[in-house]
Amino acid sequence: MNDEKDVKEVNVETVSVDDTPTMDSPVNEDAPNPEIEQLRVQLADMNDKYLRMAAELENTRRRSVLDAESRARNRAMGVAEKILPVMDAVQAALKHTPDDAGIQSMARALESAFAQIGITKIDSLDQPLNPQFHNAIQVVESPDHKSNVIVDEMQTGYMFGDTVLRTAMVVVAK
Repeated sequence: MNDEKDVKEVNVETVSVDDTPTMDSPVNEDAPNPEIEQLRVQLADMNDKYLRMAAELENTRRRSVLDAESRARNRAMGVAEKILPVMDAVQAALKHTPDDAGIQSMARALESAFAQIGITKIDSLDQPLNPQFHNAIQVVESPDHKSNVIVDEMQTGYMFGDTVLRTAMVVVAK
């Protein structure tokens, strides 16, 4: 007896969906199969629906991220607007008693907190008047300054990122 088994070579060809005959259809390759065409249409329709749903899901995710960022920014701006009068009071106290170490410490702490959350002062002195950042409350004659240049700041203006929280109240040269 021979323990070796006979090995037969099998030629395997790839078969596409178009070439696969069904039990109901003849093997005629030239004739279109209505079932296959119907399945192709259904597949194309489902693929289109899938792509649309995936796009809608991505758009919804983006909108929710933007909405969350917007709500957080609006909350931070609301808190900042409520703290501005405290900063004004500290600045006024510093003008009256500039040597008070306690008031200086409070001013530094508030300025540090403002910097950490993105609130910055609007530069005004010796700057040209810009209605976007400045509110001119008085016009004075000033031989030392050009016309429309800010000579004094009555109330400091602040920005939160690129948004004006409060315009600066200024005195402008005539």
